Amino acid sequence: MLKQSDKNRVIFFDGYCNLCSFSIDFISAKNTESSFTFVPLKSKLALGLLTQNGYSVEKIKTLENVVYLRRGQLMVKSDAILAILFDLGGIYRLSYVLYLLPTFIRNEIYNFIAKKRYQWFGKRQTCKLPVSDQSQEE
Repeated sequence: MLKQSDKNRVIFFDGYCNLCSFSIDFISAKNTESSFTFVPLKSKLALGLLTQNGYSVEKIKTLENVVYLRRGQLMVKSDAILAILFDLGGIYRLSYVLYLLPTFIRNEIYNFIAKKRYQWFGKRQTCKLPVSDQSQEE
């Protein structure tokens, strides 16, 4: 189980998606302060944490997008991506200007990429865990 301090910034991801795996590796490499914890969406730990934060079990089983738990607030899709980039700090904070686009437009772009991600980037046979020691699976 996660320590309370590890619950401040939890990224739930699709470990079977190559794009998601590359993204987690990128975040891990830039995560110099080890402020993020990574949890595969299809894990028992994700099920427990997400139900504690208001997601129903049925909804969790069908989740296929990135979910970001930041200090008790759940974000999904483009909001999650932009918040993660902002929390990386440095130049990535410039992503904040993308909040000027309406959420429905950002999420349409997100949905389009999400729909094509396996076709464009492939799918793994097994769930990939990040290289970081900040990854959790249960």
